[in-house]
Amino acid sequence: MAAGDDELEALRRRKLAELQQHAAARQEQDAARAQQDAARKAVLRQLLTPEARERLTRVSMAYPEVAQTVEDQLLALYQTGRVRGQIDDATFKRILAQLAPSKKDIKIERR
Repeated sequence: MAAGDDELEALRRRKLAELQQHAAARQEQDAARAQQDAARKAVLRQLLTPEARERLTRVSMAYPEVAQTVEDQLLALYQTGRVRGQIDDATFKRILAQLAPSKKDIKIERR
């Protein structure tokens, strides 16, 4: 019975070590993701005027996938150097209109 107990204890130790490694890897990934998010927000803060940032916040609450797409596009424009100065609210509206999916009007006709 002692040999079985030793094997069981060894398995427990290996499993615990494995779980600790996974937890450490997850913490590193979370820290890296948080750092990337902070960098994105810092660039967007520089890139957008307060009014445009407010509009982006409202869009992200209503349409998170559209807001993510717009942020990605703005960051890509910034990285390629195609953006000069800050983007004001009117320009941001035009960008949103180009990237946001068009609304479909549904008409119900009664006969």
